Amino acid sequence: MVYTSYFSSNKFKLKDGVSIARYCKFWTGMTCPALYPSVKLLKEYKDGLVSEEEYKKRYYSETLDKLDPYLLAEQLDGKVLLCYEKSDSFCHRHIVAEWFRAHNIMCEELY
Repeated sequence: MVYTSYFSSNKFKLKDGVSIARYCKFWTGMTCPALYPSVKLLKEYKDGLVSEEEYKKRYYSETLDKLDPYLLAEQLDGKVLLCYEKSDSFCHRHIVAEWFRAHNIMCEELY
């Protein structure tokens, strides 16, 4: 099982956290660059040039469609994928969780 949460949550143990945020200035733990959104996509979204739906489509085509979900889930088993947005906010972490679940891989948000 893979888990998701956000940096400021206290629901995970530091050793289990894996940053999937492109910019994690103060994070000193494990990272997973394969799941980072592209610099261009992130900038365009933050600048309001890309809708959430377009972001999702592009994140799939630019990132997720190039990865093996089963291999990645095996590598991240028991880990907590982290980014900055809280559980009720749109973010790529939720897209990753949806992608895992679409491949029958258990992925749960730690609130």
